[in-house]
Formats: sequence, C-alpha cells, structure tokens
Amino acid sequence: MSEKNNLTHSNNRSSFTSKIGFVLAAAGSAVGLGNLWRFPYCAAKYGGGMFLLLYIVLAVTFGFSLMVAEIAIGRKTRLSAIGAFDKLKAEYSFVGVLASLVPIIITPYYCVIGGWVLKFLWSYITMPANQVAATNTAGLTLFEQLITSPTEPIVWFLLFLGVTILVIAIGVEKGIENSSKILMPILVVLIAIVAIYSCTLPGAVDGIKYYLKPNMKDLSVKTVLSAMTQLFYSLSLAMGIMITYGSYMKKDINIETSVWQIEIFDTVIAFLAGLAIIPAVFACGSPENLKAGPSLMFIILPQLFATMKAGRLVAIIFFFLVFFAALTSSISLYETCVSIIQDKFKQKRTPSIVFTFFICIIIGLLASLGYGPLAMITFLGMQFLDLFDFLSNSVLMPIVAFFTCIFVGYVIKPKAVIDEVETNGVKFKLKKLFTIVIKYVAPILIVIILVASILQAFGKISM
Repeated sequence: MSEKNNLTHSNNRSSFTSKIGFVLAAAGSAVGLGNLWRFPYCAAKYGGGMFLLLYIVLAVTFGFSLMVAEIAIGRKTRLSAIGAFDKLKAEYSFVGVLASLVPIIITPYYCVIGGWVLKFLWSYITMPANQVAATNTAGLTLFEQLITSPTEPIVWFLLFLGVTILVIAIGVEKGIENSSKILMPILVVLIAIVAIYSCTLPGAVDGIKYYLKPNMKDLSVKTVLSAMTQLFYSLSLAMGIMITYGSYMKKDINIETSVWQIEIFDTVIAFLAGLAIIPAVFACGSPENLKAGPSLMFIILPQLFATMKAGRLVAIIFFFLVFFAALTSSISLYETCVSIIQDKFKQKRTPSIVFTFFICIIIGLLASLGYGPLAMITFLGMQFLDLFDFLSNSVLMPIVAFFTCIFVGYVIKPKAVIDEVETNGVKFKLKKLFTIVIKYVAPILIVIILVASILQAFGKISM
C-alpha cells in the first residue's frame, strides 16, 4: 500500500475507483450469511410468501432510508462511524462508539461461522453426500461433531480469517473493490443455478407456492418483527459498515441510485436463496424441516443433498456460493474494524490490520470453543457465540439504528443528508419519503424490535 492509502485524513482517504466498484463492494457487504443462511429459514418459519412481501416493503422504505443516511454521513465526513458522529456533533460521539462495537464483536464469530461453511465445503469435495449427512457412533451429525471438537473449529476459523485478511491487506481499491467485482457476479450465477435446479425437482411446486404466495393467515406480529430484524442482517445496517464504505465513496457517485442498486442486488440474492432451499425441502417430502431454524443449513440440508441424484455436486456448488457470500461480508466487517482503529488512534493501515487480528483471535477462540470445551460457561443461558450474536444483533444494532434516526431526524436534521445526496446538482427523488421514515416511522419500529429481542432473550415471548 502506498503512503497515500495508509492515511485516513479526508484529503488522503482511499476510495472506490468507480460506481460499480462501490455498489458491488457494498452489495458484497450486504450479501452474506444473513441472505443465504438466515433469510431462507426465516422465510420458511414465518409464513413464506407473507414474510417475503413484508420484507420487500420494509426494505424499500425502512432499509432504504437508513442506508441513505449512513452512506451520506460517511461520505460527508470522510470518516468511519467512530469519527463521523463526533465530527458532525461531538455530543453524539457515543453513537459512533456504539456503532464501532458492533463489527468488532461480529467479525470474529462471523469468521467462526465462515469456518463452518469451509468445513462443509471441504467435506463435500472429499466425501460422498451420504457420508456428510450420516451420524457417528455416538449419534452426532457432522455439524455437531465439528462444533464440539476441541481443535477443529479453531482450524477452520483461522483458515477463513486468513483469507479475509489477505484481501484486506491488499487494500480498498485492489483488494475489496476488485475482489467484489469477481465474487459478486460468481455468487449470482451459482445461486441462480441452485435455485433453478431446486425448482425443477419433482414435488417442488408446493414449496414454490408456499414461498411466493402471501397468505393472510400468516400475517402476525412475529412475522413483521422477523422481517424487520432480517433487514439489519441482510443490509449491513447499524454496524458502521455503510458509513465506512460511504467514506470511501467519491462525490460524483449518486447515493440514491447506488442504494437502490445495493438493495435490489441484496434482495435478489436473498430471494434466490429462499427459492433454492424451500422448494427443495418440499421436494424431499419433509416440509416440517422448514421450522428447523438456524440448523437448516448444516443439519437439514445435508440430509436433503443425500437424497438427490446429483446431491454432492449441488452441495459443492451451494457451499461454494455460501463461502463467497460469507467472505464478502467478512471482508466488509474486518475493513470497518480497520477503518475504526485508523480513525480513532490515527494509525496506519498495517498496524490497524494487525490489531484487529488479535481482537478476532481472542473473541473468535471463545466463540469456536463455546459449544465444546467451554460449553459449561454460559451467560443468560447462552454460549459465547450466541451471547456475542445477541449483544451485537439484538441489542447494539437496534440501539445504534435508533440513535442514528434521532441524530439525522432531529439533530443535524434530514436536510444535512439531503444536501449530501444532492451534491453536484443531483436530485433526491424520494427525500419526502426519507424524511418521514427517518423521523417518525423507523424510530418506532426500531424500539419495537429492541424490546421484542430482549423479551425473547429472557424467555418472555417466543419467536
């Protein structure tokens, strides 16, 4: 990296070289395990077509407004979250601190889950599909054997973390932007192939109907809350990522159209992931497995692949695309951590990468061993990985999103964001919608999400 790219001052900050580079990098951040792992099981569990409809409506209103705000704040200040809020209004610097904690907590355990994906990919490359789906003499599935092992999850975690750091070390332009230009088109092609194959399986029609046809009987508070929560996972909101990427965005790039393109890309991937998984589960005559939740990918799908004629090939393609999606998101998470350290401590890029690595090792080791040797240690009944996920996704992200809305809506006022969007004479077509959502709609929805998440964690409600 050149000295220019190592500096974090606004006049010397690295930047994406083109609009397509920014959009694909930001979409790469948004498209991850939230799309290919969480979206399908949430759609399956919470009403199929109704969940899909609610998610799309919320994405083009709630998600659009929050993403515009975050990217505009980043581009306006040319800083990551920890410096951006402080620069705009020192009294609200705590929002930047909270936002910065989110990727620092998420990145390590996200790489742990990415390691699980790598393990399954390698297993399908080296083993028949029926062996991957089989249990050992103790009755444990491959996934259960993996997460309870004292050493194996650490090995796969370090491998995934190593690939992430390699891309980060190359830099914003050569590393993040160029890798996104390659990985994202590959991801679209792979998920489309799996989705088409899934929909052509005998018996898949019922699954397609369930997934695409909204049914009013499936409309419930749980469905709405689940769709809203999924937005944070899917769009990388309230974790400082879009502020960081916005700080790398050139002034001549249209924020509004870029956000639409990111959302379309992200939603299409999530939609295809659901289309790849849900019809296939119906085709295998086991729709009850749709309620399996997070275990759908690592326990139920291997059983599904074992019943297919070309199951091993489909599994390899599927886990390749999940690996790509997880990698693009881990890159954005790690880059956000690096940018935070650079801005906060005025460090060059390389020391910031190394410091982030040590943070990932400490938290990642706890998450890796939380279901095995450290399983006896719990907090609020949660193992380490579940605790980190709860703190970041269920507590910090809604809090950050709420204060971001308050900050934009009532402190710097929506006009500050609108002016940034309309730089160089660009017209912000949906500024009225943006203002209404950011000031009134989003804060109410976010408070509901936060309260529901905390009540669920303490067993007061079930989701």
